[in-house]
Amino acid sequence: MNALAGKLEIDTSLVRKILVEFLGQEIGKVGLSRAVVGLSGGIDSALSCYLAVEALGAQNVLAIRMPYRASSPDSLEHAQLVIDALGVPHDTVDITPMVEPLFERYPARSVTQNRKGNVMARERMIILYDQSAAWHGLVVGTSNKTELLLGYGTLFGDMASAVNPLGDLYKTQIRQLAAAVGVPQPIMDKPPSADLWAGQTDEGEMGLIYEQVDRLLYLIVDERYSLDEAVKAGFAREYVERVWKMVRVNSFKRRLPLIAKVSTRTIGVDFRYLRDWGV
Repeated sequence: MNALAGKLEIDTSLVRKILVEFLGQEIGKVGLSRAVVGLSGGIDSALSCYLAVEALGAQNVLAIRMPYRASSPDSLEHAQLVIDALGVPHDTVDITPMVEPLFERYPARSVTQNRKGNVMARERMIILYDQSAAWHGLVVGTSNKTELLLGYGTLFGDMASAVNPLGDLYKTQIRQLAAAVGVPQPIMDKPPSADLWAGQTDEGEMGLIYEQVDRLLYLIVDERYSLDEAVKAGFAREYVERVWKMVRVNSFKRRLPLIAKVSTRTIGVDFRYLRDWGV
């Protein structure tokens, strides 16, 4: 297991350079030079903001905090640490009066925590895309590879973006790069949380520890291990099968809506490369 942990180590200088160039190039390709980032107070959004500032300049990155009435005060404070450190333009939009009317529309007992979380995540993305149009910048994503593979995110909510610099980095690697770019220590130290309700944490909700699941995902995704080979590598079969099921059943979250193919060239099937789009 220790040797496997070493394989998740990244060259932070090289990865940082690649991601900064990626953001500058991809945003520039569509004729823009600005970005919008939703700052949750967590490590992923903080890292995306740092990378966007390095790519575009602080004056070209709009950071938006979007608390709900039950959000932790620490989330606002930690997001402010990033704003202060980077000197970016910023706004704070309370989503409570936007989402409460929908919750009130249905019997309280039927509105589960997951439903509430999905509504809040999608409302936040409505705000980000609205400000994307007003600010003339692209929405920069904050979902990492672990979350995307496990489906831990809201489709058309926090998983949405125009460009995502973090989607090929496991959570373990996010922590390495965040430390290298200087994300404030209070953000580095706190348990990962989507802050959707009091006491909510990513690992508690999923029932998985990032450090452990990243090692397994690396084997079955990057190294193409079979499930049997992953078990031989030291993981419990029940654990391997549970994680792989999460990857499999959440595949719909990682792709564009499927289009039924009736022509010779179909969007998302065989019309999906840069050369096809004249870029």
